Amino acid sequence: MLEIHNFTKRFNGRPVLFDFSLSLPRQSFTVLVGPSGCGKSTLFDLLMGVMPRDGGTLDFEGEEIPDLRTRAGYMAQKDLLLPWRSLLENALLPVAVKRTPSAADLAEARDLFRTLELSGFEKHYPWQVSGGMAQRCALARTILFHAPAALLDEPLSAVDAITRQSLRNLLLLLQSRFEKTILMTTHDVDDALFLADRIVILSRSPLSVKEEIHLTGTKPRNPAAHDLFLLKTRILNSLQETTS
Repeated sequence: MLEIHNFTKRFNGRPVLFDFSLSLPRQSFTVLVGPSGCGKSTLFDLLMGVMPRDGGTLDFEGEEIPDLRTRAGYMAQKDLLLPWRSLLENALLPVAVKRTPSAADLAEARDLFRTLELSGFEKHYPWQVSGGMAQRCALARTILFHAPAALLDEPLSAVDAITRQSLRNLLLLLQSRFEKTILMTTHDVDDALFLADRIVILSRSPLSVKEEIHLTGTKPRNPAAHDLFLLKTRILNSLQETTS
């Protein structure tokens, strides 16, 4: 569905990405794991058109496109909700920037709030709810963008352990119920083992693919299972080699 070909980006003459390539199958859940500062967020900025790349091409369903701005929802580690808008208004922003939300849009958003356990908080403002609830609202906004792909930049890093487990399960809805093709970054190997169809281990800067690991079996997985524990050890060792 999505093909990244030879992405290159330099800052002050120093390459952050150099000939970086990655292929994302339709409705797959790919998780990028790499050391801090390796260029993961820069990759997302290039994909979303926040900054221009120095080289490379991007193909979406066989068509070369400049970026994913109209084809991917984006969810960051911070919820990025507008404090002067209610949760429902924040969730409906992808609709509101195009047109006035209709009754059908409102009904869809309220149904989604029930799924994400936000019912009753539609009129609350971001500063009136917990961090986990704000992240669930950000997830609703990502879904209501109605794009076939979703970029998730460490969406679980700013929440507590209990909220993290709940959000993990909700992220799987993006792939199953909402049929999204997902590219996610994380520093947490357990998150990757719980969610991913494929884990991509990244090198330090300039960014490149060090190893790809394909996972099978029904999700959600239990990262504490023996085979996944061994795989976690292998991934951590690989990351340690990357940073040494």
